Amino acid sequence: MSAANLQTFVGIAAYLLVMIVIGLWCARRSNSNIEEYFLAKRGFGPWLAALSAEASDMSGWLLMGLPGVAYFYGVSDAFWTALGLFIGTWVNWAVVAKRLRAYSQIAENAITLPEFFSKRFHDKKRALLAIAALISLVFFSIYVGAQFITFGKLFSFVFNAEDYFVAMVILGALLVMFYTLLGGFMAVGITDLIQGLLMVTVLVLVFAFGFVHAGGAGGIAERLKNFPRFTDFFGTASPVLGDDGAQKLVNGAPQFGPGADYGFLTIISTMAWGLGYFGMPQVLIRFMAVKKTSMIRKSRNIAVIWCLISMTAAVLIGLIGRAYLPALLATGGAAENIFLHLSTRFFPPLLAGVVISGILAASMSSSDSYMLIVSSSLANDIFKDLIKKDAGEAIVMWVARIAMLLVTVFAVIIAVSDSGTIFGVVSYAWAGFGASFGPLILFCLFWKRTTFPAAVAGMLSGGIMVVVWKNFIKPQGGVFRIYELLPAFVFSCIVILVVSLVTKKPSAEIEREFEQAKTAEF
Repeated sequence: MSAANLQTFVGIAAYLLVMIVIGLWCARRSNSNIEEYFLAKRGFGPWLAALSAEASDMSGWLLMGLPGVAYFYGVSDAFWTALGLFIGTWVNWAVVAKRLRAYSQIAENAITLPEFFSKRFHDKKRALLAIAALISLVFFSIYVGAQFITFGKLFSFVFNAEDYFVAMVILGALLVMFYTLLGGFMAVGITDLIQGLLMVTVLVLVFAFGFVHAGGAGGIAERLKNFPRFTDFFGTASPVLGDDGAQKLVNGAPQFGPGADYGFLTIISTMAWGLGYFGMPQVLIRFMAVKKTSMIRKSRNIAVIWCLISMTAAVLIGLIGRAYLPALLATGGAAENIFLHLSTRFFPPLLAGVVISGILAASMSSSDSYMLIVSSSLANDIFKDLIKKDAGEAIVMWVARIAMLLVTVFAVIIAVSDSGTIFGVVSYAWAGFGASFGPLILFCLFWKRTTFPAAVAGMLSGGIMVVVWKNFIKPQGGVFRIYELLPAFVFSCIVILVVSLVTKKPSAEIEREFEQAKTAEF
């Protein structure tokens, strides 16, 4: 290991040590009962709720996936995706947050999303709970695997050791599992708060230094104009690839085709990423954990500002990277390392280690949330509610820890066996959650006539349609190439609406709780 790499490692190690200490500190208070371990006794303030929600949501995709797309294909795909996510963030906080916070407490103090669905419809047999928990297990394992891919790429880059990718994935997974397993949801929330602040700071720093080094606005525009449609919001660049799948170079210059139109249907499809927010458990659980409903407005403002700054900087970093290092990264997967390359060029090794920790922060803040949510679903929703209803809280928490270990192992297997980009892996899991849970959340909170059979049908139809569209319909091309979340979300909404209208309306007690949630303050 070179002296520079050693200094970079010291910067990263210092950050990791802080996260572990937080986990140990939170372990003193998080093991008292289930609600404390899984939901921190609904004790999140505005800053903790907002930044932990956004940090857990954005993941390593924000610092690697999004800049990578902008670097390789230009502004359009990255911009419209970011815009859809920004709008989705605002609407979710403005429309869903307060109602879900109140309703989850009215619904017998539900502490997980599957439990909320079940108690919302008075599902005595827990069928809805089991289905939701299993969907969480499948798609969150994919999600965690995507974060572990980030760990592998990051550490392999820092140590210049591609052959140790698997070892680096396992190391990152063990670190996250350690502090999450010890400290529960409070540890996850506090570490995510710190990680959210670090993420936005390093994004702004890399953007600012890159802007100056690349020659400012004029210099960047001058360099990018040589790449057809690279800065066109309604067109996309077309890298010319060789037989090896890498972009061709001529005299050291990257080669591009004439580009392609980025039409209205493609824009709508890309912005459909924003629909996913309504079904993201890692965000929705933060709404449920807010201390008081009166705090949600402030949390919303913090979250929206954070998203605006972070995603703008991430997209611009990709464009600046192409202007500054135009021929360095020749594949879509390699392009996801542009943030790393810029960081190591602009900052001394020790500081670069701290900056690069922003990627660790992004990945850790997501994977810890995903792992805790899956383990809570398996332990609280399946083991306690379906298998052993008389299980004590200590047993449930031990089952959760064992489940977390199993999920970690499964996610590591996904990470080391998947050859796709971080962006691609995340997009599949995002669509799965968005279509399975998103429509149901909206109908649960805002339509009293929604019935239990409709909830089951809507959840299953959304998740199944994602898989069907992704694997069988989308490959047909043409208009069918739209992002699978959009048709699956719409299909699930239609199913919930139709099935609700043809089945018996909810009981008077369910309707009473619905009306209570509309105006409740906690």
